[in-house]
Amino acid sequence: MGASGTILHADLDAFYASVEQLLHPSLRGRPIAVGGGVVLAASYEAKAFGVRGGMPARKARELCPDLVFVDGHFHDYQRLGDAAIAVLGDFTPLVERISIDEAFADVAGCTHLFGTPAEIARTIRNRVRSELGLPISVGVARTKHLAKIASQVAKPDGLVVVNPAAELEFLHDLPVDLMWGVGPVTRERLAKIGVDTIGQLAATPGGSLERLLGAAAGEKLAALAWNRDPREVQTHRRAHSAGAQSALGRKPAQPAVWRPTLLHLADRVATRLRAKERSGRTVTVRVRFADLRAVTRSITLDAPISATVTLAEIAEELVRGALADHPSEKTISLLAISVSGLEVRPHLQLEFDLGLADEKRRPGTRRGAARWTADRAMDAVRSRFGPEAVGYGAMMLGAARSVPDAFRELAEKDLG
Repeated sequence: MGASGTILHADLDAFYASVEQLLHPSLRGRPIAVGGGVVLAASYEAKAFGVRGGMPARKARELCPDLVFVDGHFHDYQRLGDAAIAVLGDFTPLVERISIDEAFADVAGCTHLFGTPAEIARTIRNRVRSELGLPISVGVARTKHLAKIASQVAKPDGLVVVNPAAELEFLHDLPVDLMWGVGPVTRERLAKIGVDTIGQLAATPGGSLERLLGAAAGEKLAALAWNRDPREVQTHRRAHSAGAQSALGRKPAQPAVWRPTLLHLADRVATRLRAKERSGRTVTVRVRFADLRAVTRSITLDAPISATVTLAEIAEELVRGALADHPSEKTISLLAISVSGLEVRPHLQLEFDLGLADEKRRPGTRRGAARWTADRAMDAVRSRFGPEAVGYGAMMLGAARSVPDAFRELAEKDLG
């Protein structure tokens, strides 16, 4: 943890939409959404109508009839995101990028060169605006958690500096869903026990939180509510999982509908794992129903995997189990796969074929190795001729409505 108030959290505002408005001046001041069948990002003008990322296009248009949909231009997002984060690097080497459009920086060691943390933050904002034409919000605080909250309070296009002497006064009046780890489900659970602000959360007995949210989550949120966050800015980070998801709109919960999508997602995740020479032991799927309720199922394997078909088979079993547990649900709106418990596995470790039921799923057996070899051959073709050059037959059917990997970087930690 840095000295008092030296941690910055910089977050480009409505990044994808802001880039589109920058590149196409005719879109400035208009409500726009990046995406097609689903909203990947929305401008502030669109957010004012209630349009949000992950929302089906049909619902977004109902909320905002003048909404303009534009295709995403990831190369421009990557280029401008890199340039914005590089501005932070001009002030301190302690920069921790956590997504394509946001990063932490610890400026404790450079205030003698560039001024106070608040002055550095103002200079960063001015440079990003003048050099790149993009709005960026910055929070300055003593801890990472508080700096991130401050940048959210600063939006749009603002700066909030939290005085170390008034941290809890600032923090406790804010809504609880500004906290790291409090999504819609957790927020709803907390609301049922009368917790709407971070201060109310801080005043809730630890035992009540643990019973409501589980021991680990309850303990973590209680600490953050009192601004206890010892994490330092890390310049080299490694993700512990890889995932992908696909918004389906409203589709029947039938295998013929969701299996191709699942194979497509498995291919995306497994390809990324192999590119980083990683394998994972724990497979998790998430199924979201029409009413936006979601269920997750996971399994931890004896041997780590990175083969596409193996991952798809395991994910299919988990999805079937989730649907069997909710027989009244007839519609799926989203599917997601993630692999965690990652290990570095550049080479196969061969093992004997013992006639086990899961033999083809074990990477080191003859059948498992055949799958891995086929995937590597496919990876080589794609590397030379592009990602669409070759694929599993059913996979291409599931590609249309999935969120491209490029756009998931906002929420995912890239494998490092």
